[in-house]
Amino acid sequence: MRSTILIVDDDEKIVSMLRRGLAFEGYEVQTASNGAEGLSKLMDKEPDVVVLDVMMPQIDGFEVCRRLREAGSKVPVLMLTAKDEVQSRVTGLDTGADDYLVKPFALEELLARVRALLRRKSDIAETPDNRLVYEDIILDNDSREVLRDGKRLELTAKEFELLNLFMQNPKRVLSRDLIMDKIWGYDYSGESNVLEVYIAMLRQKTEEYGGKRLIQTIRGAGYILRGDS
Repeated sequence: MRSTILIVDDDEKIVSMLRRGLAFEGYEVQTASNGAEGLSKLMDKEPDVVVLDVMMPQIDGFEVCRRLREAGSKVPVLMLTAKDEVQSRVTGLDTGADDYLVKPFALEELLARVRALLRRKSDIAETPDNRLVYEDIILDNDSREVLRDGKRLELTAKEFELLNLFMQNPKRVLSRDLIMDKIWGYDYSGESNVLEVYIAMLRQKTEEYGGKRLIQTIRGAGYILRGDS
């Protein structure tokens, strides 16, 4: 059965290019020209992946993503932005986007990220019901809830996957390349700071109630989940 990709973008040239490229790869492609139309299609029938532009009339991509997550949708979202600024990327990720791509971009990279999101979605569906525990953090793969010292942490889908990877490998240094491959599913180019953005957000949320830092940086090597500083 073919995976369905919904493109929500008001740029006709980009939509046309993506429609052709995705269809050539065998995907079923749907389109929406603004945020309101995109939300309507998402609520009618959820696709397998959403490619969502930020700057759109009526309802922008940030608001579309926020409403999706508030409604309980876990559909993978790849956000497109023309703003190559950290704050813009943080806003998109914090509203619940799983990945982002800065315009202009190569079609091949977008296709690679769509494949990665589909693989991650499949992996999550096949994850057995269980809990992971490290110090005062409890991660529940069944309910996809995370508690620290009994307090619930509101994590985005990608933050949850990143923390899950750390908790499956406590006290083990995870290289940047390994994390990018496991979480994003494509080779790390050395140019994007998406990993640093996610690490910073995950640290902020896990330390929100005064908890000590558990995700530590190992200079020149990567990151580690470790209780001692």
